[in-house]
Amino acid sequence: MTIKAPTLNVGGLGADPLTERINEKQQKWKYKVAVLSGKGGVGKSTVAVNLAAALAKKGYYVGILDADIHGPNVAKMLGVERAEVLAERLEDGRFEMLPPMTDFMGQVTPIKVMSMGFLVPENQPIIWRGSLVTKAIKQLLGDVKWGELDFMIIDFPPGTGDEILTVTQSLQLDAAIIVTTPQEVALLDTGKALNMMKKMEVPYIAVVENMSYLICPHCGNEIDLFGRGGGKKLAEKEGVEFLGEIPMDLKARQASDAGIPIVLYGDTIAAKAFMKLAEKLVRKLEEMRGE
Repeated sequence: MTIKAPTLNVGGLGADPLTERINEKQQKWKYKVAVLSGKGGVGKSTVAVNLAAALAKKGYYVGILDADIHGPNVAKMLGVERAEVLAERLEDGRFEMLPPMTDFMGQVTPIKVMSMGFLVPENQPIIWRGSLVTKAIKQLLGDVKWGELDFMIIDFPPGTGDEILTVTQSLQLDAAIIVTTPQEVALLDTGKALNMMKKMEVPYIAVVENMSYLICPHCGNEIDLFGRGGGKKLAEKEGVEFLGEIPMDLKARQASDAGIPIVLYGDTIAAKAFMKLAEKLVRKLEEMRGE
C-alpha cells in the first residue's frame, strides 16, 4: 500500500532503531561517495548530479541524497523537483518513503533521488537548529526505501558543519570528492573540507577542479577566467589524488535549469570531462577492493 509521504517527525529521530536501519541499508550500497566543498558557489551540486548521471549512463544503479537541508537543489537539477513522494507501509507498521526516480527517457539506469526539497513547499525556509537538521538527514538515510545500489552519492552543504559530521559518522564512506575552483580564496576553504575528510579517515579522497577554463564560443580558445591548476596543487600539497578538471560550458547552465545533467549532452567538452571523472573514480574504487 502506498500513501503520500508524511511530514518528517523530527522530534523522535535520534532513537537507536533509526541508526540500526541506516546500518542495515548501507550494507546494500556498494560504494558510498560524498561530494563536498568548504565553500559555496563552486558548483558542488553540479558535480554531484553529473557524477551520478555519468555513473548511471555507464549502467550502474545510483542513488543521490541531497544533504543540503537549507538549500536543496539536486531535485531541480535532475528535473524531478515536482515529484510527489509516496510512502509504503511496512509489516511492523512503520512507513518508508519511496524516492522519486528519473531515467531521462531511458538514457540511463533509473537514478533514485531524495531531498528535503520534496517535503516542504517551494520558497519555504527551513528554520531549524543543527540538532534538528542532523536528525532529519538521518531519517532521509534510514527511512527511505533505497534498495540495492552500486553508488550512493551524498551532496553535502558548504562548510564543515553538523550535516557533514552526521553523515560521515553514520555511514562508512568509501570516497570523498572535494570540489574547488582554481582561485586561491576557494582553495583556502576547500582545503579545510579535505582535511576534515582526512580526520574522518575516509579511505579515498580526491580533488576535482570545477570551472577550470572557458571555451570561447567564438574562437574556440581556452580562457582561464579564475586562473588554473589550483585544484591540482591542492591535491599535491595534501597528498591526495587529483581526479580532473571540469571546464565551464554555457550549455551546462542551460541544462541545469532544464533539469538535464550536462553529461547527457555527449558532444560537449564538459560531458566528456564528467565521463572521464566517473571512469577514473570507478577504476580507483575497484582497485582498492581488489576487483
